[in-house]
Amino acid sequence: MTTTSPASAVPYTHTLPCGMRVICAPSATDVVYCGIAVDVGTRDELPDENGLAHFCEHLTFKGTHRRRSWHILNRMESVGGDLNAYTGKEETIYYTAFLKEHFARAVDLLADIVLGSTYPQTEMNKEVEVVIDEIESYNDSPSELIFDDFENLIFCGHPLGRNILGEAGRLRGFRSEDIQRFAWRLYRPDRMVFFVYGRIEPAHACREITKALKRVASSLPEGHPFQTLLQTDASPARPDRNDAGRTAVPEYRPQTVTLHKDTHQAHVMIGARAYSARDPRHLSLYLLNNILGGPGMNSRLNLSLREKHGLVYTVESVMTTYTDTGLWSVYFGCDPHDVARCRRLVLKELRQLAETPLAPHALEAAKRQIKGQIGISYDNFENVALAMGKTFLHYDRARDLNRLYQKIDGLTAEDLHAVAQELFRPENLTFLIYR
Repeated sequence: MTTTSPASAVPYTHTLPCGMRVICAPSATDVVYCGIAVDVGTRDELPDENGLAHFCEHLTFKGTHRRRSWHILNRMESVGGDLNAYTGKEETIYYTAFLKEHFARAVDLLADIVLGSTYPQTEMNKEVEVVIDEIESYNDSPSELIFDDFENLIFCGHPLGRNILGEAGRLRGFRSEDIQRFAWRLYRPDRMVFFVYGRIEPAHACREITKALKRVASSLPEGHPFQTLLQTDASPARPDRNDAGRTAVPEYRPQTVTLHKDTHQAHVMIGARAYSARDPRHLSLYLLNNILGGPGMNSRLNLSLREKHGLVYTVESVMTTYTDTGLWSVYFGCDPHDVARCRRLVLKELRQLAETPLAPHALEAAKRQIKGQIGISYDNFENVALAMGKTFLHYDRARDLNRLYQKIDGLTAEDLHAVAQELFRPENLTFLIYR
């Protein structure tokens, strides 16, 4: 089986009459990855809906007006395909991978489950226990839980900082009608992108998607809110993000919080509010973050805390961008007696980056490393497809690998130094400690 570089793929984009956008990018493999990206995440939940976006994703696989749960699960699996989904803070994505001869089958199934689900109460009663087990498993992992608690501190209680899974007590109180209201409010075709990555002609893709949407519309009961939307010949205006019910994040307030947990190891996060994906400075932070605590074993924090001092097994820095804001953080786990020492070492590395611009050879080495990491990540076609759908959903553009490389090459030591001076100041940092 031959492959081609995603960097050379020229995407095709189109908007259907119902407002759903389509993006197609070619590859030279017989495996196709496609899905529906929905502009809905946990930040869109109302105060009494925490956990509903993720629960809705689970229930989307549990029955439509045309299919029962077993038929949904078997539809792609029976031809060797895979059907999956995930919920994020700003999007929910349903996707499948399959051999290209099953394209029509995949498109029909995706359209049916995303726009034609019935969210049956009997299935909810079973699935809620599955999700609660997922929550309890997550709560048993402090190294994962601390990231959610930290994000809640950074965003000062804003919905963007909510735990995606929600809380067990609230989930048990949800009914089928709650899921339906949530979906009918937010799962609109004009908030969706149908993405296709594979050897499929764009015109053929659009025809199959249009036919699938018509089948969904004809299956809906009279009066269903999506029936008119799917059959309309006039494309509605896609709602602007600021008018889509999303509230702006409040002003950032640095905090220091210590929570007592029954664990043998202390878990610590240090970080701050950062830039949105639309802010050009986010690329400088992206490179700084990789230098500081990226996946490479040669990151500054790994060399200091683990290799030199032997204080931690895991230390990493993480950068997350959203459409209107972002955050940056350092995580490490250590013996409770070593927390203060590890904290000093982290602050030392931050101070060095804020006080001293990178030398030319260090900057070039950092650029070379991150471009290599990006290139390797693009060798995973599923990741490429999901990134394509998400990027087009939020920013109306496709990812361009060569353009990204050019932007990285254009970064200067002064660009990185200015960002480090702004974000890495001790008085700008939030600290969260589990001990």
